[in-house]
Amino acid sequence: MTLPRLGDLAWAPALDHPDLLAPNALAALRSWAAREAGVADQVAVAPIDPDHADTTTLNDVHGLPPEASANCVLVAGRRGDVERVAACVVPATTFADVNARVRKLLDVRKASFMARERAVAESGQEYGGIGPLGLPAGWRVLIDARFARPGALALQGSGVRRSKVLMTGALLCALPGVEVVEDLGIER
Repeated sequence: MTLPRLGDLAWAPALDHPDLLAPNALAALRSWAAREAGVADQVAVAPIDPDHADTTTLNDVHGLPPEASANCVLVAGRRGDVERVAACVVPATTFADVNARVRKLLDVRKASFMARERAVAESGQEYGGIGPLGLPAGWRVLIDARFARPGALALQGSGVRRSKVLMTGALLCALPGVEVVEDLGIER
């Protein structure tokens, strides 16, 4: 399998550039690549200007298709005394259906976006760079099924604002522990 490429960014094998990944994202990728042959050759990373980390700006500056961009939002809700947390990864052309779909999946009365400070502290990743690689073990990671479509790419946070990770959507959907969910995102 060849390394995915997209836009005008300088893509390289992610494991060859550990400085471009948050420590927990790097550890998760190393672990995954050690267990599954070929993963290391299919996950790319590219440096970006941190001021361009937001999806719309990044797409405009680097000629990236919005449907390939994967936005990851952190959501929390309670059922009694138990808090339930999920990372929701949806195409940038959609937004996470937190009030209906995610709330039902978490089986909570109310689901809310995690506050910025808490998201950063608990994810171990930088705001604007949070991605599904390396999130805490107790969190559910929900991936929109659109990424499972043939030919789909998933441009996502590396855990830091200064880079982005790229893999096929199929590989994202094969990330250990994820749940692929139909209609997780609502069209904008």
